[in-house]
Amino acid sequence: MALTQGDPAGIGPDIALAAWLKRRELGLQPFLYIGDPSTLSIRARLLGLDVPIQECDPEDAAAAFGAALPVLPVEIGSEIEVGRPHVATAKSTIAAIETAVALAMDERVAAVVTNPIAKSVLYEAGFGFPGHTEFLADLAEKATGLPCRPVMMLAGPKLRAIPVTIHIPLKDVPSALSQDLIVDTCRIAAHDLRTRFGFDHPRLAVSGLNPHAGEEGSIGREDIDIIEPAIEALRAEGINAIGPLPADTMFHDEARNRYDVAVCMYHDQALIPAKALGFDDSVNVTLGLPFIRTSPDHGTAFSLAGTGLARETSLIAALKLAAELAHHAGRVG
Repeated sequence: MALTQGDPAGIGPDIALAAWLKRRELGLQPFLYIGDPSTLSIRARLLGLDVPIQECDPEDAAAAFGAALPVLPVEIGSEIEVGRPHVATAKSTIAAIETAVALAMDERVAAVVTNPIAKSVLYEAGFGFPGHTEFLADLAEKATGLPCRPVMMLAGPKLRAIPVTIHIPLKDVPSALSQDLIVDTCRIAAHDLRTRFGFDHPRLAVSGLNPHAGEEGSIGREDIDIIEPAIEALRAEGINAIGPLPADTMFHDEARNRYDVAVCMYHDQALIPAKALGFDDSVNVTLGLPFIRTSPDHGTAFSLAGTGLARETSLIAALKLAAELAHHAGRVG
């Protein structure tokens, strides 16, 4: 798997080093770090970690992984001050992502795992995308010549959850929702649950938008006018979708046993239960891409970089899930 450096001033190097040290204990599949090897070496010394670094090509990474952390070098272009992001490193952060995607599209790696980036730093350097996911989708479109519709999933041991709308103000959610948007999101979810997660007949639970799913229209019409027709259209296509369900009763233990993924109408409706049920071991998965992509479910945590306090739990979960998805997709044996 390809593991991008993320912002090199953040905790990406820290948790990559920590994950490699636990490779045998946790049975991790080999990963290739794409980034600056000197940053890794300096961070290892700062943290007091004994991690040999070996620069190598993707084809040699698996053989090197047992004895050293394999690295495909990317020029950093600036001295790193731990915990202090700088616009001068933005090009290397972007180049690491571009390199990982190119390797995945060429099937030289089985999956892409991305360390956290600082969007504000990238924006200063002229980065023209709202976020990481949109950039990955653009790279996929350029590689394939086909439109790409990414779908965000937070996957944990107790819950998989998808928000239909993501980073928009809550007041804009009702106008942003449409039958087509819900149907497209659920189609992609059902497809990837079959082809990558190994579910023969994935079960989708679709939330309502309003309290009590609108209470038959007395607390808003969106559930009746938009969400119900979308679910009917999905069922007509043979997709096992139920709802709209009241969001306040979707996430207890018994309810979760009845579905494989919860499709929710807005960001917090999906992510609050997902993070409450698996804060340290949930993984951000991007569905709808022509390659497998996972990521830790946290940010750059600049204040923790170089302190030894950063936890590698979510990165390890992201690496493990990427390997599982690659296995189900037939990318690895």
